Amino acid sequence: MGQSKFDRQVEETAEALAFGIGRFLSGRPMDGVRKTNATFWHPGTRVLPKAEAPVRRSAYRPGWQRAALRLSGLAATGSAGYWALGEEERRDTTLTTVRGLIDDPAPLAAAVQTGGITAVSAAAVGGAVYGLATRRRREFTREWLIPLHEAISVPLGIPELTDPRRYLHVPRNFADDDAEIRIDVPTHMRFNEDLVADLVKKKLALENVSFTWRRAGADTHLTVKKRQTPPKMLRLSDPGVREILAKMPESAPLIGLGSGRRKVSVDLDADSPHVLISAGTGGGKSTILRTICCQFIHNGAHAYVLDFKRISHTWARGVPGVTYCRDIADIHDALIRLAQEGRRRLALAEQFEDDVLEREPWRVGPRLVILLEEVNATPQLKWYWAKIRESGDPKTSPAVDALGQILFMGRQVRLHVLLVAQSATARAIGGPEMRENFATRILVRYTLNAWRMLVPEVSPIPMPSDHNGRVQVVTRGRAQETQVLNLSNAEARAWAMSGTPTERTTGSPAQHPPHTPAPTTADPLADAHSNTPAAPAPLTPATAPGPVAVDTSSGAPTAKPTPPAALAAAPAAEPDDAAVGLRTAQQNHLPGITLAALRWARANDPDFPAPVGKRGAEFLYHPGDLKRWARNRPRAAEGGTDFGR
Repeated sequence: MGQSKFDRQVEETAEALAFGIGRFLSGRPMDGVRKTNATFWHPGTRVLPKAEAPVRRSAYRPGWQRAALRLSGLAATGSAGYWALGEEERRDTTLTTVRGLIDDPAPLAAAVQTGGITAVSAAAVGGAVYGLATRRRREFTREWLIPLHEAISVPLGIPELTDPRRYLHVPRNFADDDAEIRIDVPTHMRFNEDLVADLVKKKLALENVSFTWRRAGADTHLTVKKRQTPPKMLRLSDPGVREILAKMPESAPLIGLGSGRRKVSVDLDADSPHVLISAGTGGGKSTILRTICCQFIHNGAHAYVLDFKRISHTWARGVPGVTYCRDIADIHDALIRLAQEGRRRLALAEQFEDDVLEREPWRVGPRLVILLEEVNATPQLKWYWAKIRESGDPKTSPAVDALGQILFMGRQVRLHVLLVAQSATARAIGGPEMRENFATRILVRYTLNAWRMLVPEVSPIPMPSDHNGRVQVVTRGRAQETQVLNLSNAEARAWAMSGTPTERTTGSPAQHPPHTPAPTTADPLADAHSNTPAAPAPLTPATAPGPVAVDTSSGAPTAKPTPPAALAAAPAAEPDDAAVGLRTAQQNHLPGITLAALRWARANDPDFPAPVGKRGAEFLYHPGDLKRWARNRPRAAEGGTDFGR
């Protein structure tokens, strides 16, 4: 006689219950379907091909761990029940309490409300703490592990639903020199090893690495290590470094050494006239600038240190060939004068034949290096101009316009900007078109967003290193990992001042025509804070007044005298006791001081002369009083504008 439907259901239920108890106690999946290759003793590394849904993390645990967790939970539940049943007095008290709550539920509601708020608050705080603690791990998994898994899972024959962390053992500091990457691969080894190695190299942006395959036995894996790395530290005292520094070309200062001790430099005459340095706080921006700038000064260039922070480059104060500007008024005036000098050099360069400046670049003047610290502080220039500008003046800061003009000038004028920014956005620099003038960019401790913003043409993005002094020098669409030369303040100062008179010129004296003296390291621009004219220099193609003509026989420009009619047309200066406006006094009596500097001093210098009258809205002054104030105001040391205000 066949079984009834009820009997079959009873047997099926009993069988399912028995299997469920067995799976529960043995640590097997409760639905009986294995989703990973985990065994009772060994954890899983990948999802099995038949898995069709996302796999929980517990499925990768070995069976004994799952069984231990289940039995521990069961034991804890049983102990709690036994403890509750064995306490008769507590039960009686509980019953009494329950009856009281039924009669008056208000205390229960208040307790539930308080407990609920406490539990929700604790859960929120715990979730926030956990989220912050695991944020870097999640970002690393999203940015590096998942893309690598998606690239190599198909060649390796690994199901796509596999958790990448189960077989990709990539440390977060895998860009460090001594880091080691391990990738567990299937034991069947039926895949193209060269393809897998190439994909790993591309997705992790690795260079100069070695691949070691373990093929024997059950533990098959791939190990990736760096083969050639930059030096861990680079100092001037290291063997051979001083000799390398001394042999670097005048236009190509040494930045540091790359893998295999390869020299990394930037040629401002061939590669890029300007350099952009992007780094966060503590990234070593001042060290990079110090290393590059002192080499230029050593070879005869004149440096303008525009230091908003006032203390970033103390090594350069008092160094011959350095103009140090730390006040906003000094920086404002220096940028305007540098732009004027650049325009003068452009006009002079137009008079030469095409190949003259290629052979003799010093003809336009000495090399000028502008070190601009923290370009994100340029809003100070705008605020300063808004404070001193008067009716009729342009709304845009002339200093910001001057910086833009300098950046757009070609390498022939020999004006070079070394610009630093924590966040080199287009807004901070003055627009995307101005940022494109920096063909060489140095990035350190960068974010992925900063890399995509500044050098999107370089892909894949190398992992930023936390190693001190380790940077990425990007030029011509290629990134080079570099260990920056770390010069101390004393070493940078000594190197800047160590050039001999022959070395401290922009060209060899033997190369200069007899009628043209070699350029010197004196400040080529007039002192913006002195009413005393600069000492007259010999008439050279770079300093001769008036129109410049070209001698076709030699290719050298010759100076034409100023026509007498032009001299007769020049207005005569007013007497010192006349009452004139500030603009007229600046033009006729104080040509060495900009109008912006006079306006700033009028608002901030207590010793500035008082006005003697007023014409409409314009204040009037005696030129003699202004000259006396200019003579007695604090003066900088030679070669600088550091007033110690």
